[in-house]
Amino acid sequence: MTKTQHGGIFFRLLALLLLAMLIGAVYLVRHPLLKLAGGWWVVEDRPERADAILVLGDDNFAGDRAARAAELFRDGMAPAVVASGRLLRSYAGIAELIDRDLQARGVPASAIVRFPQRAANTREEAQALRDLVKSRGWRRVLLVTSNYHTRRARYIFRKVFPAQVGVLTIAARDSDYDADRWWETRQGRKLFFLETAGYTEAVFELWDSDDAAAGVASPAPPPGPATK
Repeated sequence: MTKTQHGGIFFRLLALLLLAMLIGAVYLVRHPLLKLAGGWWVVEDRPERADAILVLGDDNFAGDRAARAAELFRDGMAPAVVASGRLLRSYAGIAELIDRDLQARGVPASAIVRFPQRAANTREEAQALRDLVKSRGWRRVLLVTSNYHTRRARYIFRKVFPAQVGVLTIAARDSDYDADRWWETRQGRKLFFLETAGYTEAVFELWDSDDAAAGVASPAPPPGPATK
């Protein structure tokens, strides 16, 4: 066997050894990496006094989004809560369920703005809510959604809403998604990968859209007169 052949075998063995070491290192730190990936989707702004609280539709079975919105309302963060939700029939939908959840948690019916819509995704819901916010003259809103959905929702709403409207995103805990252990449950894995796909699609859709011209409203302007 020639010297060149010996050298080639040595370098191949060395490459395999390095690859095995890399795989072993990734395996040893897999939990911190998975935890970091799961937590990346969760963002939250500091709550400030606003004109309204927007509860995004498709809340989970436990009503965690409504619960967080009701908590903000009881803390005096806004005088109105918008229960947004898809129509399931021409006469009823998710907005009615969120309305009931809010009232069950202490929000009076007079403070709730029921907002049924037919949005197929978060972007369409943002566009529908933009028209409501503009018609009410609101200048700052608190956007309440599930923890795993916050990064995508904040990106979309700050792209779609006009720059003069401050959007502060508030994370509601979700009983189906624990950012520190999401990979251990089927529902957690499902939500993680759906959110990955959803965020990628949102960036693609809004990258050069007219809505993107609205820009990011930061810092948020002070709230204007509240309208119920």
